[in-house]
Amino acid sequence: MNREQDHLQQLGKKTEYRMDYAPEVLETFENRHPDNDYWVQFNCPEFTSLCPITGQPDFAEIKILYIPARRMVESKSLKLYLFSFRNHGDFHEDCVNTIMKDLVKLMEPKYIEVIGLFTPRGGISIYPYANYGQPGTKYEKMAEQRMLSHQVI
Repeated sequence: MNREQDHLQQLGKKTEYRMDYAPEVLETFENRHPDNDYWVQFNCPEFTSLCPITGQPDFAEIKILYIPARRMVESKSLKLYLFSFRNHGDFHEDCVNTIMKDLVKLMEPKYIEVIGLFTPRGGISIYPYANYGQPGTKYEKMAEQRMLSHQVI
């Protein structure tokens, strides 16, 4: 990977943490194998956000799985992006859908899914799931099939 060629700003620099939702920190680099279908998976076991009603912290493991097209998300920028939810007030379902939509906009992947495994609060766990497949392709059909057959993890 060539930092300058890929225009990466975060990698190799001192980390500066944002205190609220910051999609602008996300960066991409060129996929060296765009003709291959392969999975990339990120696990963020220490995701936190705030309940928009009570302001209490919510904790989750966020799983991001995708099949890249031309661009891939750079991992340090993804960490900073996910950390930016720390003081952001949103419902669990909104966090998962926002993460997915931001990554679709950023990378235009062939396929992506985002799962939130939120810890119980008030005795109930919430596990939202969102996915996307490029319209008009086999990945759109894949997204539909995976959504219809989705099972709790």
